[in-house]
Amino acid sequence: MSAVMAPLLDRLAEALDEERHAILEHDVEALIRSTQKKLESLRALEAGVPGFQPDAALVAIGSADVESRLQQLSQLNHANGALLARRRREVNWALRHLGRSESAVAYDAHGQTDNVKATRPIAVA
Repeated sequence: MSAVMAPLLDRLAEALDEERHAILEHDVEALIRSTQKKLESLRALEAGVPGFQPDAALVAIGSADVESRLQQLSQLNHANGALLARRRREVNWALRHLGRSESAVAYDAHGQTDNVKATRPIAVA
């Protein structure tokens, strides 16, 4: 693995691990920090290799290690995305059952795009 790529890939892997941990622990602040770290790592990867293009970088380095590592990191990122999507569905379900409207814009009975307030009572007294 290239001496330039190895520490950058390590930083990205660390950021992805922190992101996963933050998602699982429901830690919003840590999630924001880890996402920022992930984006910074990706920018550093792009800037660290002159004229960075993933396919060209692999050919230039000539390393199956780099390709394998990038594939692993891509899978980690996809898994984190799946966890985030699941968490979002859970939050939307909870909000819907609490009578809160979702943030999506909808048309009302008059064809306007104001947020439709469809509340549902939790209990009848």
